[in-house]
Amino acid sequence: MVEPTRESANLLFEIGTEELPPKALRALSAALEHGFMKGLEDAGLTHGDVTAYAAPRRLALLVEECAKAQPDRDIERRGPALGAAFDRDGQPTQAAEGFARSCNTTVDQLQQLETDKGAWLAFKVREQGSRAAELLPAIAEQALNRLPIPKRMRWGESETQFVRPVHWLVFLHGDQVVPCTLLDVAAGKQTFGHRFHHPQAITLYNPEDYADVLGSLGKVIAHFDTRRERIRQQVAETADTLGGRPDLDEDLLDEVTALNEWPMPIAGTFDEDFLAVPHEALVATMKGNQKYFPVFDPAGRLLNYFITIVNLESTQPDLIREGNERVVRPRFADAKFFWEQDGKQRLEERIPQLDHVVFQNALGNMREKSGRVATLAAHIADKIGGDPQLALRAGELSRCDLMTEMVFEFPEMQGIMGRYLAQRDGEPEELAAAMDEFYMPRFSGDRLPQTPTGIAISLADRLDTLVGIFGIGMKPTGDKDPFALRRAALGALRVLRDHALPLNLKALLAEAEEQLHGKLQQSKVADSVYTFMLERLKGLYADDGTAHDVFEAVAAVEPTAIADFEHRVRAVSDFRALPEAEALAAANKRISNILRKADGPIAEAVDPDLFELTAEKELYDQLQAIDRQITPMLAVADYGAMLQALARLRAPVDRFFDDVMVMAEKPRVRANRLAMLRSLGQQFLRVADVSEFRT
Repeated sequence: MVEPTRESANLLFEIGTEELPPKALRALSAALEHGFMKGLEDAGLTHGDVTAYAAPRRLALLVEECAKAQPDRDIERRGPALGAAFDRDGQPTQAAEGFARSCNTTVDQLQQLETDKGAWLAFKVREQGSRAAELLPAIAEQALNRLPIPKRMRWGESETQFVRPVHWLVFLHGDQVVPCTLLDVAAGKQTFGHRFHHPQAITLYNPEDYADVLGSLGKVIAHFDTRRERIRQQVAETADTLGGRPDLDEDLLDEVTALNEWPMPIAGTFDEDFLAVPHEALVATMKGNQKYFPVFDPAGRLLNYFITIVNLESTQPDLIREGNERVVRPRFADAKFFWEQDGKQRLEERIPQLDHVVFQNALGNMREKSGRVATLAAHIADKIGGDPQLALRAGELSRCDLMTEMVFEFPEMQGIMGRYLAQRDGEPEELAAAMDEFYMPRFSGDRLPQTPTGIAISLADRLDTLVGIFGIGMKPTGDKDPFALRRAALGALRVLRDHALPLNLKALLAEAEEQLHGKLQQSKVADSVYTFMLERLKGLYADDGTAHDVFEAVAAVEPTAIADFEHRVRAVSDFRALPEAEALAAANKRISNILRKADGPIAEAVDPDLFELTAEKELYDQLQAIDRQITPMLAVADYGAMLQALARLRAPVDRFFDDVMVMAEKPRVRANRLAMLRSLGQQFLRVADVSEFRT
């Protein structure tokens, strides 16, 4: 830490509260830091490094070398023009006198300001900067008011509102308290330690001592990331002593860090009989309800251990362990009961129950939807080399696990429970895997379905939902997307693109629309959904770093398959980097403009007998040669090689435009030259419309 100067001092701001919402702690800390730093910047108070602290009962900032005052500054006010400031006798006018009075001075003390645009009276004064102690309270108050708190609360008889009741406020600049009252609490230099280990007040004399004093005396690790790393290490070491490895879920790690000031690990165990239950249900209980870290063996099998983090150094850790084991036991017993009960009925026996679950009033129940998904999935499976009959059955069974007690109690078990039950029923392994893959990808970045059957039903379900909801006029608007259609579109696009599926997306959407015939209220739904999905695809490519004009160049030729779209984008991106690309893009723009403005007929084919110039024949010969070369490439979608070949047209194209007057006076010659340009443009359009490039 840099030593402060006479003009600066280290600054500490801490607000002490009841336990803050654990899932919001990091966001609150970041917002406080951002708001406070912006306030210092706006006030002109220079400073050094900033450290944010966040623990269950406190938010704090340490600002190094914070200026003790604003810098002095020169203030200049412009008054009336000289011509209006003095009369013919050189006496001050009322305008000059009024300006002087507004500056608390006299006319003879004013200065003259000369500029290129004229001369004016002016008043210049050096304004002394305000002391930091006068500015800091308002800066802190504004930062607190701007915290992202969805619902503020009151406490006691106070009208003050904050995310949690406030108990103390530390505001030190150097060794001096910044005098103020915020949230009905007067600033001081006393903080408080751990609720149990050191509930007494701790007097702070220097801001830079804050973290060390709290840690050594108060038993509080104030820095969030330091505390988080300690928990990670504690859990890993404890799991190692148990012969396993922990599930160090990052979100859970954040939440546990936000719940503990002085973390200590305790390992617990549970009956091995519970391991017969699908481990995902046990893990969901441990992580979601109890905030425990599950432990797995090196092969990835769940062990009958868990690790919990407690917020104190206990003299009786066995009591805490026994208490946690006692709490989790009935939850596991419930999961085991649900598993056993659900196993008494086959998945297919639950199909009739779907009649009583509404998907959407206008679109029917879940059984109807499952039937549509099954039919579309069978069609998709046939196109991608899968088993249509297996996909049909998978689609029919895909939502049956929604009717189980396990999924009712643990909604996150959707699909997972279907996989386990399908295995228990003796269904084919691919079908069982597809029950889980049906929901993939569940979120951005999630893994994709891998089996042909899983791919088919995952894709079919999303396309049916998109067409159905669009068809009843409930497409997303603004930030409202109650049916998560954006997520459905992105999921379908990822499946199509990443698996390079040779599927005609427009045709699939049309088939989905046909299946919903009689339920839809809109027309041309497939076209609307296709446009919507193309916008989402543009976002995917933008996230990947693909240039906007590359995407537009490919989109202009409307590839039927997303996999084909992907091949073209990669080829066009490579072509875009070639030195010939810019000239050829400009030529294609010129061709588009000429053809669009042509008011006469264009010949159906190019007639070499009508050539008048060498440049015409040269370009024609090159076009003929390249056409023979790239036609076989098109058959195998080798777009990169096609564009490499077309790049060789730069020289003859340049000569053509330099030497040839396209709009010749002779109608037949003009029509022939237009046909040549159309032929040239069409060669590029076999891959993409490069005229979309920004040149």
